[in-house]
Amino acid sequence: MCRNIKPLFNFDPPATDEEIHDAALQFVRKLSGTTKPSKRNEAAFERAVSSIAACARELLDSMETSQPPRDREEVAAKARARSAMRFA
Repeated sequence: MCRNIKPLFNFDPPATDEEIHDAALQFVRKLSGTTKPSKRNEAAFERAVSSIAACARELLDSMETSQPPRDREEVAAKARARSAMRFA
């Protein structure tokens, strides 16, 4: 499940709240061992996702680097090329 969590720091344009939420969701799914919680655990699951997303946003906003921002399309193209070589 965590294969979908991608680095979100130092990109142009910056990571969106949706991307951060999706990464937090994948993380909580991995920790809990379930992709969809039971009704009984749904509130706790959503609280955890919201809390982790908020912490991730705070982390990304506070980090600094001297490197220029990476281009999303360039990074995605490299990932597609690696995938094509791996699964060809």
